[in-house]
Amino acid sequence: MIWPRPSGDRKGMQRVLQRLDERLQLVLISCVVGVCGGLLSVLLNRSLHAFAGWVKPFRGEIYAILFPAGGAMLSWIFLNYLMREKGGHGVPEVIQSVSRRGGVLPFRTSFSRLVSALLTIGSGGSAGPEGPVVISGASIGSNIADFFGLKDRQRVVIAGCGASAAIGAIFNAPVAGIAFTLEVILGEWAPVNLIPIAMASVVGTSVSRLLQGNQIPFEHQAFSVTGVDLVACIGLALLTTCSSVGLMRMVSTVHIHSRRWLAVGWLRAGMGGFLVGGIGMFLPAVLGEGYEVIREILREESLAGVGMVALMVAAKILVTGLTLGSGGSGGLFAPCLVVGCFTGLFYQRALVWLMPSVEWAGESYFALLGMAGVISSVMQAPMTGIFLISEITGGYEVLLSVVLVSVLSVSISTYAEPVSVYHRDLVATGEFLRPGSDRKILSDLDIAELLETDCVPLYPEMLLKDLVARVERGRRNYFPVEDSKTGGFLGMVHLDDVRPFIFNPDLQHSVLVEEVMQRDVPTVTFDDDLGHVFQLFDEERAWSLPVVHRDGRFAGLISKATILDHYRRELMAQQNV
Repeated sequence: MIWPRPSGDRKGMQRVLQRLDERLQLVLISCVVGVCGGLLSVLLNRSLHAFAGWVKPFRGEIYAILFPAGGAMLSWIFLNYLMREKGGHGVPEVIQSVSRRGGVLPFRTSFSRLVSALLTIGSGGSAGPEGPVVISGASIGSNIADFFGLKDRQRVVIAGCGASAAIGAIFNAPVAGIAFTLEVILGEWAPVNLIPIAMASVVGTSVSRLLQGNQIPFEHQAFSVTGVDLVACIGLALLTTCSSVGLMRMVSTVHIHSRRWLAVGWLRAGMGGFLVGGIGMFLPAVLGEGYEVIREILREESLAGVGMVALMVAAKILVTGLTLGSGGSGGLFAPCLVVGCFTGLFYQRALVWLMPSVEWAGESYFALLGMAGVISSVMQAPMTGIFLISEITGGYEVLLSVVLVSVLSVSISTYAEPVSVYHRDLVATGEFLRPGSDRKILSDLDIAELLETDCVPLYPEMLLKDLVARVERGRRNYFPVEDSKTGGFLGMVHLDDVRPFIFNPDLQHSVLVEEVMQRDVPTVTFDDDLGHVFQLFDEERAWSLPVVHRDGRFAGLISKATILDHYRRELMAQQNV
């Protein structure tokens, strides 16, 4: 979104804000973003409940198989044709924005993902509302930061505030919102980021509680945990690892192969939804976000046997892959929780069947731990999983078990999937930059700001005596050679290459510049990444490289010394933000 020209009121607010301490600025703006994020979460939550209530009476009909297909097609058409955006769970776009674009997100994203998720999930697609509400909250934060004229680094924090408020509000779990933003979105636990993100999460959650009540999303039975149950957590961690890896690979596999089989996007999404509807006719528990199924299991009211539970684990993984991989819009939080809940229930039923004489903790205990293991390993974010499960279930009395399963699941799953589902595509395309890394710092530097323009140009028809005069006026050892008519870059003359000639008077009046210049000189453009520039420096063993415009005209030089100087300044600035 392009904001209108600043009005007097807006300029006045900006001036007042700029007089404040930077940390206080971020805290005040984070509260505003927290209110917006909380309202977005409440809006989506109530819309989904209304949509589900409208669709529920028709679930038993044979034509209900078409509901997920229709919802997926409408979602794809709305998002891709009307909003000009791509489907998916939204979180990678937020990470990419924070990592590469200074937190910039278009304003239309603040509502486009909510509508597309409502169509996908409300019609029965296997996805959750959390991913779309994260990108919506981050978009609101990004545009509020633009409104107040904040810098890129500040905008990144405020975009994270929007994500934190959205997660905290939709789960009624403020600490989980903080952990998710710091661990997944920003990728660092910097103290300077913690305060505004915490404020936004608390404010967003408070708005949700004010409008919807303060209640734990998933009540559970009381636990009686023994040492045997703790030892059994090791086996459960292995099982949740298998489920999480299967879920990630299913989404990826459907995403790749569905595009090979069906090129038309809306038809691909519709076919995926049709298959989801067909599976849902036999296993309705795998449709939608699945939170009611989780509540039933945590209340220990499920009557499914061990074989049926295993089938539901596989079915939920499959329908989630079909929904998101084929082009549906929604998040992975809810599917992870449902798959984890089924996995924990299956594990408990299997333990009872194998060792009926042992007094196990109960279905809800293992279901809760299953949710923690799957969501932690899918996101490669153990703190998020630990805090989320503890807050949404109130299961603090089993915190040791939750930590054990979460950490083990993440540690084991990294051998099969080294990066999280949110980072996989970004890593593959080189778009994921970790905070504080060389590539991240270099990405924040621009070739235009590193350009050295105090270069004395030469022309190929010049004599060496003309070069001597230029050497006397210049302070460099490199001289660009340009076409005298077009200004196009032709090559370079290095002082070391011509030093033996310039002190010979006879040669000064007979040798032309074009005879001594280097023609095959690698060049840099303004669009090049600084990582690529450093690679050229290493390959050519050079300290300076010419920078040219797209039309081939010489613009200036870029040197290692200048880059390293700006690198040091940027590193200090990022540490002091």
